[in-house]
Amino acid sequence: MDTTKRELTITLDAQLFAQIQRRANARSMTLAALVEGILKRMAEQDAESFSTRWRGRFEAAHQDDPRYEALDRKYL
Repeated sequence: MDTTKRELTITLDAQLFAQIQRRANARSMTLAALVEGILKRMAEQDAESFSTRWRGRFEAAHQDDPRYEALDRKYL
């Protein structure tokens, strides 16, 4: 894995900049480290498959659920 750092210049709304600067200060970290951490988490989430991200988050519909009844009429 390439550990070489690259420089990135971004332009932010002044209010947003102040908010994230306070958050970085509260965590005793640099703004660059905070942004890098956020971007790493985003990259990791994108690497997960759809099924991995959503596994266990759905419940089966009960037969007395009106949505179940509508799907039953339409497809069964």
